[in-house]
Amino acid sequence: MPKTPLPLRADDLTIFVRALSEQLGDVSPSHLTLMNMAARAAGYQNVQHMRSAHAAELRLTRAVGETPVNARAVERALHQFDIKGRLKQWPSKRSVQTLALWALWATFPTSQPLKEQEVNERLAQEHLFGDPATLRRMMISCELLSRRDDGTDYRRIEQKPPAEAKALIRVLGSRRLTRSLKVAETKNA
Repeated sequence: MPKTPLPLRADDLTIFVRALSEQLGDVSPSHLTLMNMAARAAGYQNVQHMRSAHAAELRLTRAVGETPVNARAVERALHQFDIKGRLKQWPSKRSVQTLALWALWATFPTSQPLKEQEVNERLAQEHLFGDPATLRRMMISCELLSRRDDGTDYRRIEQKPPAEAKALIRVLGSRRLTRSLKVAETKNA
């Protein structure tokens, strides 16, 4: 009777080996010896070979040119937004301000000129502290928006957001979608 392969998966080799060592009791080899034995059983030369192969695999699976996201920075910026994706207050840290501006940038239409009043209305919908002029000026100084010298024809400057900004935009996008769906339900009711 042929045997069906039974896969074994351990999220952390150290925890797996520690549990194995406890089961073996007094006859258990050292922790490092058990780690190397487990790595060899998995087809590697030793645990260092296993670690380097895993690290290489992670590097290769990451998209070309994609930088890792600083999740803590995204989390700090998310604390500045309410459950509906609106900016609650102007952040004190410059790095958080920049991420917040990227999140606002994502709400503007691409390649569409806007008047100053339209920009202010959009920004007013996306923040709670009542200062669209500051947000508008900051977006221009950070080169996220452009405008003519006479204050007309505002446009979103198309560019690739940094990895943290992409992550923040993604999370806030779902919050804003929920907000827009609730507004649509209220109008239809």
